[in-house]
Formats: sequence, structure tokens, C-alpha cells
Amino acid sequence: MNRILALLVLAFLSACRTSTEQTEVKITGNPLEQTWDTPFGIPPFENIKDEHYMPAFEKGMEVNLAEIDAIVNNPDNPTFANTLEELQRSGKLLSQVQNVFYNLASSNTNPKLQELQRELSPMLSAHADKISLNEKLFQRVDAVWKDRNNLKLNSEQTKLLEDTRKQFVRSGALLNAEEKARITEINSELSELTTAFGQNLLAETNGFELLLSKDDLAGLSEGVIAAAAENAAKKMEEAESEDDKEKYKDKYIFTPHRTSMYPFLTESSRRDLREKLYKSYVLRGDNDNETDNKTIAAKISKLRAERAKLMGYKTHAHFMLEERMLKSPEEVYDLLMQLWRPALQRAKREVADMQAVVDQEGGNFKIAAWDWWQYSEKVRKAKYDLDEAAIKPYLSLDNVLKGVFETTNKLWGLTYKELVDINTYHPDARVWEVIDKDGSHLGIFIGDYFTRSNKRGGAWMSSFKAQSNLDGKERPVVVNVCNFPAPVGDDPSLLSFENVTTLFHEFGHAMHGLLTNVTYESMSGTNGPRDFTEFPAQILEHWASEPSILKSFATHYKTGEVIPDELITKLLKASKFNQGFANTEYLAASLLDMDWHTITADEALKDADAFEEASLSRIGLIEEIAPRYRSTYFAHIFSGGYAAGYYSYVHSAVLDSDGFEAFKETGDVFNPELAAKLRTHIYEKGSTEEAMQLYTQFRGRKPKIDALLKVRGLDGSAD
Repeated sequence: MNRILALLVLAFLSACRTSTEQTEVKITGNPLEQTWDTPFGIPPFENIKDEHYMPAFEKGMEVNLAEIDAIVNNPDNPTFANTLEELQRSGKLLSQVQNVFYNLASSNTNPKLQELQRELSPMLSAHADKISLNEKLFQRVDAVWKDRNNLKLNSEQTKLLEDTRKQFVRSGALLNAEEKARITEINSELSELTTAFGQNLLAETNGFELLLSKDDLAGLSEGVIAAAAENAAKKMEEAESEDDKEKYKDKYIFTPHRTSMYPFLTESSRRDLREKLYKSYVLRGDNDNETDNKTIAAKISKLRAERAKLMGYKTHAHFMLEERMLKSPEEVYDLLMQLWRPALQRAKREVADMQAVVDQEGGNFKIAAWDWWQYSEKVRKAKYDLDEAAIKPYLSLDNVLKGVFETTNKLWGLTYKELVDINTYHPDARVWEVIDKDGSHLGIFIGDYFTRSNKRGGAWMSSFKAQSNLDGKERPVVVNVCNFPAPVGDDPSLLSFENVTTLFHEFGHAMHGLLTNVTYESMSGTNGPRDFTEFPAQILEHWASEPSILKSFATHYKTGEVIPDELITKLLKASKFNQGFANTEYLAASLLDMDWHTITADEALKDADAFEEASLSRIGLIEEIAPRYRSTYFAHIFSGGYAAGYYSYVHSAVLDSDGFEAFKETGDVFNPELAAKLRTHIYEKGSTEEAMQLYTQFRGRKPKIDALLKVRGLDGSAD
């Protein structure tokens, strides 16, 4: 979310290892309402209880409104300092509470937090509207904006003024009283619906177990079996009744979580069980039960369209894209279709390759969606002699963390000191101090990497504290949350190469949050156009597959052997393998997102399944592939911040492929001059300048799509 928009939702409401000796922070009263005298301003998690949240939210909203009243009732004429900068200072207490609550509601939730989330959603929406639709507050901002040419503002101040006024207007400041009232109603209803969507999805994901006996495990490797056995053992330990304990005794559990599902789909010889597990994943939210998301998704889309019309826009996509690098739905569709056509053709060839294996084995069946992982792996082994299981022993979590730390050290001189005496919100979470090349404190990084039932799916970066220089240097506390397989027995967590790129990606977001160096919090770090803010994350992925980097960290967890050159060569040769599938499933979801958000307010409420089927039929998606996210579990767009913006990953991929090509052109992937430009113009600047201007300052020109087509093997080079 654009941080100025977040100012209307955050600032106006304001993408461990533990040692036996923990730092004790003595706090009396409600810790969420206090200034934290803790190391580096890390939240005092051990003191925060569920019952603290609601009174702290109420206090935060009360204080926030008092701060807004002070700005509005200031008898002095509006100035940049007494209006814009005071707005930046407002909402600090509420932001502090919200940062803790929503981070934990995503990564370490419980029934009480979920209940609070449902209760808080309309309250916070109404609170935001009280500020964003405050006519007198807007008049002060507007007065400063009208006088902007006489104020001698620097470029960052000018951008803040323009963005702030624009966000007031985009929140309805110019509407009449009746229209403002309807906007408030829509925002409240959307807040409730998006919360319900996310909670339904979590319930659906956790609500299915493929419970197997030993006779059902044909084809599975020892590690996959051990992980499934540990899942069942945990369930048995948590079971309250003897009947439930007996249910899980000597059993194996697989779930729709990707870290559990993908290994099963890849290895299991039981086609019937692969189908059952796969369908449990793609039918989440589409089961006509109390956690069904079909009607919720349709209502969200309809309400967004109505709000866009009130604001004077044709569709929600037109409204959202005004603030992005691509400015219209037509531009987005054009970009996506440039990739769709070659990706779909490659996917069809991949199906043919897999069908040939089935026929050769005498399988006597037609490849279906639940066969893709198993038979694509067989094709990969045949074409590239590459076995995913042979790579994982070199890619323990600690090894990969070492790799990403060394990469950023070589690029920018950063070092990392793990802090083992810091209390965190969960024992899995680990904490590092990030130190800049001059020895100064840069920020705090928290890593929370393992799948658990009370964590939502996917991977993301967030903040407990943001960076700003308005009233002294405030350095950030950022967190990466992933869903990697947990250690099994004495073995460490072993990652697939896809997991490795995910870790580098999220760490790229963390770098954006840690390296940022701006005056105003609303412009710091990842606050910027959605189709730009993925770029700093995605470009870091390229270093993960560099041979010199791989050899620096990929060592066998048992023998200490460095990953062999032969295995690296196979890995790189196979990097363009299965790109038809990977691009097609992503692009189908991106096009589905755009279709949902280019409906108009005058159209009837959609039947979600029929709408989705029509969307996918129109582009010719083959039946062997489902979109990466179907409507009923498309959390990015129906409970996250990617509405009319899921295409952002591919737009940012144009930038990251073109940007990394600049390093390759120099012959040095750690070219110090380019690394300095990347830090100065991309990671440090936040949204203080227009995104395209920032990119061209780094690259020296506007981006081209050629490098992306080459990287993904869609230029014909891999045929």
C-alpha cells in the first residue's frame, strides 16, 4: 500500500533462537500504550497479552483524533510544517499497536486475535474515514498545496505535499456529504468482507488433512515420510481425547500447505491420492459451506466498482492504476498478453512431453493437473539429469541465510549479528542486528521461516517499526515471514531451490525496508507503486543462482561438501524448464485479477465460478493448469493489497531482469559502481521520487522486456 494511503489507514490510523537467559523488560500497565525502552525498540512481546489490544486500539484512535483536532484547530495559517509534518507525526501510538497486532494476526494468530480482527476491521475503517474525509483538514492541506510555488520546498517535501493531497482526493475529499457517507459505508463493508475472506481461507487450508497409513506411502522419500509422520505426531500430542489420539497413531498427515502438498504431488505413486490432495487445495473457499468465499469475492469486487464510480473512475482498475507505473488496464493487459502467448505455447509442449512419459510407462491415462508435479519432475530428470532431492541437502536454511547475508555484504558492505537474548513472538523467530559498512546500526531483521497452522500461507515482509528522519533518526525493525518445511528430527530445514529464491526475494523487500533513508515515514521503504516495489525484491533473486554465490554457501549438511560444479551446471541449465507452467499459472491469475476489477458498478453481482470460468476460457487456459490463485483463495486481491495489481510481479520482473542485465554487461555481478547506484536510487529512496525516474537514474535508460523473455526462455532460445 502507498504509505500516503497508509497515512489514511495507519498514520491516519497513523506488502528465534532463544537462549536460556532472556532479556526481561519490566512493564506495568498496558505495554502497547507505552514507549518501549527495549533493545532497538523491538516490541516487548513477552509482556503483550491478547486483552491488551482492544484498549490500546481505543486509546490509539482517541489520541489520533485529538492530534488531528489540534492540526485542524491551529489558529495559524496552514503551513507545510504545521499541517503536513504534523500529519506525519500523528497516529504514532495507533500505528505502534496496529503494527504488532496485524503482524501477529498473520504469523501467530489464535481464535481471540481472529475475533478481534473481525471486530476491529469496521472500527478502524470508520476511524480512517473520520480523518480522510475531514473537510477542514483537507482544506488546510489544500491551502498549502495551492501555495506550493511560494514555499521553497525541496523535492521530497514537494512530493509529500502532492501525494498527501492526492490521497485525500482519492479518499473522497471532493465528494458531497451524501457521497462521503456512502464511501464510509463501502469502506466499512469492504473491511469486514476482506477480513472474513482471509479468515475463511485460513480455516479452509487448515481444515483438510490427508491422513494416510504406511501402505499409502508408495514412492515417497524418507524425508517426506518423516515430515508427514511428525505432522501426525504433533496432532496426536495436541489431541485431547483418547479417540483422537488413536486416530493419529502410526499415521502420516499431508495438508494443502504447499510445503506439504508439493513434495507429495511430486513423489507419490498413488494417483488417486494426488488427485484428492490437489483438489483440496484448488477447491479451498469453493465448498458451499460456512467458510465459502465465492459470494464474498463477488461482493468485494462489486463494492470496489461502486466506490470507483463515486470517485469518478470507470472501474476499480482505472482507479488503482492511476497511482502505478502502468496507468491503464489496457497497458496491463498488453504486457500480460505479450508473455501469455509464448508461455501458453510452451505449456502445451510441456504437457506433450509429460504425456509421452505416461505413454512410455504404459500409464493409460491423460495427464491431469494433479499429475503435473510428478511427470514434470520425470521429464526434468530425463532432460537435465537433475533431481530436486539431490539439491536440498546443500540448501539448509542456515546455509541460505549465510548466502543472502554474504550477497548483501558484497554489494553494500552489510554485516549481521544474531541476537539470542531477545524475546520474540514465537520460538521459531530469530533476530539479527544489521550493521552498515561504516559500523553504524542500520536496523533489526527478524526471520520467521517455518510453516505452522496458525500462520497464513505464502511469504511476506512487514515492519514493526518504520524508518524516518523527521525527528531524529528512527531505524526500522522489519520481518520476513515464510512457510518453509521445519526441521525433522536431527536434520535441519532443507529447502528447494524455489524456497531459496523465495528467501532471497523476501530479503530483497527487507533490504528495501532496512536501507531506506528518507525524512518522512509515509515515503520510506516499500511504500510506493505496487508495480515498482516488487523490483527491489525480485532483483535480489538473481544473485541466488550465481555460481560464485552458490558455492559460497551451498554445502552438504552432513558432509560439509561444497555443491559440485556439475550440480550447479544442471541447475542452471534446468532454470528455464517448466517455464510454460510457471508463467501460465501466474499470468492466468493476473488476468483473472484484472477481469474482476474491470467490471463496472452497473453490472450485476457475479457468480464467482461462472465469472472465473469465462475469464479463463477467454484466454484459452488449458485444463491441465489452474491459475496460481483461483478466485476463492486469491488472498492477494481479496484480503491483501494487490487488487488490480497482481500483474505487478511481472512488471517488476521486466525491471529486475533488465536491471540485473546491467550487472552482467559489466562482467561483475558485484560491480561496485552499479551496486552503489542500486542502493542510492532504489533501496534508499522509498517513494520520494517517481518510480520511473528512480529506475532510469539507476539503469541510465527506461526498461526493456527483452531480458525477461530471455531469462524465462520465452524468446525462443530454449526451444
